[in-house]
Formats: sequence, structure tokens, C-alpha cells
Amino acid sequence: MQYKPHAKSPKAAKKGTKRCFPAQDFLHYSVREIGVCSFSLLGGLCDLWVRPPSTATPSSRHSLVLVQSRFSTYSAVKSVFPLGGALPRRVPAWFSTASLRLRAARTIPLLLILGLSLPVVAAQTQDDTVTLDDMVSSAQQWAQENLDEDVLRALQQADRDKARKLLADVQKQFQGEYVIDLATLRDAVKAIIPLLEGYEETLPYALWLKTRLDYLEVADQLRLVIPPPKAVPGQPAQSIATPSPQKEREIWITKLTDRSYPANAKPYIPQLKSIFASEHVPTELVWIAEVESSFDPRVRSPAGAAGLFQLMPATAKRYGLSTVWPWDQRVSPEPSARAAAQYLHYLHRHFRDWRLALAAYNAGERTVQDLLTRRKAGTFDAIANRLPAETQMYVPRVEATVLRREGVKLTELR
Repeated sequence: MQYKPHAKSPKAAKKGTKRCFPAQDFLHYSVREIGVCSFSLLGGLCDLWVRPPSTATPSSRHSLVLVQSRFSTYSAVKSVFPLGGALPRRVPAWFSTASLRLRAARTIPLLLILGLSLPVVAAQTQDDTVTLDDMVSSAQQWAQENLDEDVLRALQQADRDKARKLLADVQKQFQGEYVIDLATLRDAVKAIIPLLEGYEETLPYALWLKTRLDYLEVADQLRLVIPPPKAVPGQPAQSIATPSPQKEREIWITKLTDRSYPANAKPYIPQLKSIFASEHVPTELVWIAEVESSFDPRVRSPAGAAGLFQLMPATAKRYGLSTVWPWDQRVSPEPSARAAAQYLHYLHRHFRDWRLALAAYNAGERTVQDLLTRRKAGTFDAIANRLPAETQMYVPRVEATVLRREGVKLTELR
């Protein structure tokens, strides 16, 4: 990738140069542009000529990944900056329709943060160059220390408190051991999803909750088929017994029997299967993306997982992905799929069993390994009832999904 300067930039980068530049020159250029119009700073960043997602390669560590676009950058800027300032003359065509999906209240602080952070970058960098990582990292640090978070909040206080409490409850129940307890959250989750969908900033959480509704509905079905424990006089009420893995497999297979082919999957499946095959992972496992995100790369969990395969930041970095906004490669299908495939390949080599590998993908390899060690076990079924509730349901859900889409049992994969 090359640094291609703005049309009026005082210095032009020669062809073949790396994407870094003298700090003094960049600061001078950026400050001048901010003086004309704040958005010109973003134009200057765009002039780093980051590749569009359609041509990005897995090695493009700093790809500006902006997914599924309908937002017009120029339209937004004209509504945010009615000052008559000059807009950057050259912005890549793909960028003008990329999904920044930012409200005006979000755009202004971001641009100011980037501008105010530049002197900090120059002061902290020991050599004479400033990289994008330096600049973004400094901007994030400055924002955390100086920016009132109310500026970026979309929800009203009452709605925000309600959403925060529900998301925390969902996370807590998913990490608990009792699958049946998830059923109590179903109605509340259904009620809050439209609220979160109404704001672009909270839409990723709404999409995440929608992909988790199946867990809550299956938990409700299990509650109806598992008899409640007998009440003992003078003793506290006991929780309903955790269903067996086999019972959960049966419920999931029944639930997904009539589920149609997800429309979002069609553009992705051929490419994802090719990537999984190249990483020596069964191609049938690309359907993990249906379970994780319904093939919507905008999904983001409250815990920080993102993208088609809901990679956590630590896992993404482990396999060479950038997780710094707006260069978060987890939301780009190709690099996220490759990282997920590499991780699955590693987990299967370690556990020698796809059910255990999937459990580790969801709950963490240490969680699974510790349970296997303590119980002196070697199978998923032997430790399932001590795994987090989400993981207890995640593995049979993936099994049922692969069976539904590919007609193959998980135990038949090699």
C-alpha cells in the first residue's frame, strides 16, 4: 500500500514507498487541512490510499474495512460542516459509499480526536516517521482521557440503563451453567431489539441479540420437556436439571429442520469454503458463521467479539489481524475467515475431536482443557454440564446447522 497525497499536498510520495511519512510534513499538512475544513483531515487519511475491501489481501494489515455501505460520506459532511469549506478533491470512489454509518455527533469528535492526537504522536515517536497504528492508538488514548462519553451515546438515559442491564444479564446467564435459565430472558430480549435497531451506534448489539434468540427459544422448549425437580419441604427450590447433550442435539435438529437457506450466506459461502479448504479445515464448518453472526459482519457482542466468526480481539491478534477501528479486519470476510479457520485447525489438532474444538472456540481452550483434566475425561458429553450455558448449546447448534446445510454429521468430519 502506498501513501498518495492529497491533490494539493505540498509533497508527493514516490511510487513504491511504504505507508509512512515524515512526522513534520504530515503534521503541517494535516493542520492546514483542518483549518480549511475538519473533514479534510479524514480526506488526508484516505489519501493514504488504503485498499478497498474487494481487493484487500490477508496481508493488508491496515485495510480500512468499512462494511455494507449505504452511507454517503459527502452528504454527511455537507450536513455536518455547513461552513463552505473545501472538501477533499480526491476520495476513493469505494469510500464515498462505505458504511461509516456514523451520525454527525460521532463524526465531529472523531475528526477532532485525530487532529488533536497528531502532536502527541509526533512527540512519542522516536524516529522521524508516523505510522497509522501510532496515530490511531494515540487518538484512542486521547479520547479515553479527554472525551466525554456522552457525546458518543445514542440512547436516552433510561433506555441506555435498560439496554446495559439486559446485555449484562444475557452475558451472565450465558456464562452460567444452567441452560434453562436462559428462557427467562427471551421476552425481554425480543422487546429491546427494536430499540437497539433504531440507532446506528447500537445496531451491532441488536444484531448480536437476534443471533442469540435461538438459544433463548430452545431453552424455553427444553424447560417444557424436562420435568421440574420435586419440591422438598423446608429446602430451597432447586434449579431444573441441565439437559443432556443428546437431548439438546435432538431439539436443535428439530428446530432447524424447516429453516431456509440464509440469504446473507450466498455471497460468502464459495469464498469461505475456499479459505477453509486452504487451511485444511472441513469446508462444512463455514456454517459456523451462520451460528455466530447469521453471515452479517456488523454483529458485535458486548464482550468485544466481532465479524462473521465473532473473533475476540486477542484471538484476532494471535493470527495477525488488526483490531483497531476503523482498520478492524475482523469485519472483513477474507481475513476473519482465515483466522477462524487457522484457530479451528489448531484446536482440532490439540483436542482431536470436533465437538471439543468447537467448545474451545466458544468458551476458550483453557476452560475446556481444565474441565477435561479435572474430570479425567476425553469427550464433550463428559464435561458438557460444567461448561458455560452458551457453550452447552453452541456445540449442538453447530452440529444441527452443519447437518441441515450439508447433510453431514459433525462426527463424520476429519
